[in-house]
Parts: sequence; C-alpha cells; structure tokens
Amino acid sequence: MPKEKKIQEIAAARRRVAVSVFLNLFLALVKIAAGVVAGSGALLADGVHSVTDFLAALALYAGLWIAGRRHPSFHYGLYKAETVATMVTAVAIVMVAYEIARHAVVGGATLPDVGLALPVAALTFLVSAVFGLYQLRGGRRFSSPALEADGRDYLADALSTAVVFFALLGAAWGLDLDRWGSGVVAVFVFKSGGELMFNSLRDLMDGAIDRDTERDIVTMVEDHPRVTRVKNCMSRKAGGRFLVDLDVTMQTPSHRIADQVADRLEIEIPAAFPRVVMARVRPHFGPAETMRRMTPVSGLASETVADPVTAPWFLLEEAEVDSGAVISRQFLENPFLAVDVDRKVRLGSWILSHKPDILNIPEGGEDSVAELLRQAGIEVVLV
Repeated sequence: MPKEKKIQEIAAARRRVAVSVFLNLFLALVKIAAGVVAGSGALLADGVHSVTDFLAALALYAGLWIAGRRHPSFHYGLYKAETVATMVTAVAIVMVAYEIARHAVVGGATLPDVGLALPVAALTFLVSAVFGLYQLRGGRRFSSPALEADGRDYLADALSTAVVFFALLGAAWGLDLDRWGSGVVAVFVFKSGGELMFNSLRDLMDGAIDRDTERDIVTMVEDHPRVTRVKNCMSRKAGGRFLVDLDVTMQTPSHRIADQVADRLEIEIPAAFPRVVMARVRPHFGPAETMRRMTPVSGLASETVADPVTAPWFLLEEAEVDSGAVISRQFLENPFLAVDVDRKVRLGSWILSHKPDILNIPEGGEDSVAELLRQAGIEVVLV
C-alpha cells in the first residue's frame, strides 16, 4: 500500500500547513500593529514580510490539497502540485529579500518607541524560530518539500525579526542600525529563496533523483536471482516523491516467470524505498546458453535429500541448456543446518544468493523453502 501511505503523509503535511496559515496571519497583524503604534519602519516591513508568508502558506496548502487528490487524467498522480506551491513560496521569499534590500538602501533613519516594539520583536522571533524548526522536521519526516519550504520561510522570517530586534536595541542607545541589519537579512533570505527556486525547477523539469538512491535501487534489483543486470534506469522527482522506470535483463526463457519477477519487483522497490510512489519494471529476456541448478544432497555421493532444510550439502551445477552437458560442479555446505531460528527463511535466502535457475527436490519433499523459491521465480523440479 505505498500510494496510500504517501496520501496519508500529504494529508499530515497539509494539516501542519493549515496551522502555518493562521500563525503567519497572527504574526503579520501583531508586527504591523506594533510597527504603526511604535513608529518602527523595520518592524512594519517585517510585518509585510509575514503577510507575504501568509499568502505563500495559502499557496502551499492549496498545492498539498491538490497533490493529495487522484484524477483519471493524471496517471502519475498530482504530486507536482506540491512543487508548484513550493515555487510560489520561493518567489515570495525572493520578493521579500528584494524589499528588505531596498529598505536597506533607501530607508531613512528612524528611532522608534522601543518600549513596545522590542518585546513584540522578541516574541515573534521566538515563535517563528520554534515553528520553523518544527516544520523542517516534519518536512524530512514526511518527505515533503512544501513543509521544508514553509520551515525555511519561517526561519528566514525569524532571521529578519532578529535583525529588527538588534536594530531596536541600537535605537534604545540612539543608534540607527536598521539599514545595515536589513542588508544582512536580505542576503540570507535571497539565498534561501534561490535554493528553493532551483530545486523546484529541477522537479518541474523532471530532474532525476539523487544518484545514491538510484544506485541503491539498481543494486537491489540486480541482487534478484533472476536478474542479470539493469540495462537502464530512468527516474524523476515529483513533489518530493520518486518515479522509477527500469529496463531489466532476465535470464529465463519463460514469459510467465519474467512477468512474475517484474510484478514482484514493482512491489518490493516502493516497500524498500518509501519515497518511491511508482516503480515500473520492463523485463527483457531470452533463452540463456547455460543454466544453474541446485540439489540438496547427503554428501559427495550426490544422494538426493528429501527435505532441503535437513540437507548437509547442496550440489551446484552449471550446464549447457542445449546439450545438458555439465560445465562445472560445486558442493556447498548448508550453513543453517544447526540453526533453529528462522532456518527455512534464511536457507531460502542463501539459496537465492547463488542465483540458481532450477532447484531439484525429490517428490514429496516440497515445503515452505520450495514455495519461497517459486515466488522468487526459481523453477522447482520434482525428481
């Protein structure tokens, strides 16, 4: 149920952004009111910054609401609505950076009433910083770029409020520090907005997922006993989620087994990588020149053992498909013969690690190990 989980995560992120909408409105009203009463241009400008944050949070909420919907015309989901909302937030942050920088250049000297403005600046800084860290943590937890964008927006707001706070402290001593502080804030806010905008553009232009995750997915697929190699891996991001398309070479002449393995991998990939919402595996297969077969045996005499779990040895043979001639033979000692905990599962995984095409078992000796191997696409032959 990977898609259901992603929808639930988006719903949780949307609830957090709903809180953010009202909190931004509260901060904006408090700052603007205090700025007007105290005559603080810096605090008033910071209140306008919070108004922009309020509008951006509304855009984020709308984007997350759309991202959680399903529509028959959008087979890959509406996850990129979250990316569009993030882009809107990034643009808003860059605009705020411009306004702060403009105030730093053309703003006049002011000495406001710090008795009211200073406590308001301190309180709003604390609220913005705490909630910003809370949103960032939620963004990483739910793999939501929108929440991370909102968290960064709050931290940028906290930074600008901190500069206003120190400017007000300077005003208490008769110093005009507002313009210098605004210039410093503008640099940090512009950097934050620029990074968000760049990452959003990558998503909108179908940028690939990070190379480490892509490499881990390819390694997992190639570890499957039926997979020879991954010919091609194409991936893209969609609102913090991943879509993966793989061309996989399989060593099997059977359409049924190839389709079975592909279907299985399409379930296992999202289960192993939670940010993957859709995996498509296209099998490329054909008859191989050689095959590998394993047989549970009692010893070097190659006498077949009915129950693979109790077999002390396994005979691993590689033979030509056409002639049946054996190319190589190897005896492998059963490493789980004396193990009591999860012995069947561990033995099945060990057999799969040798990538056999066939497992030979005497009639009447089938058990859960054989069933596990069948599910993995191994042909179980009764001899």
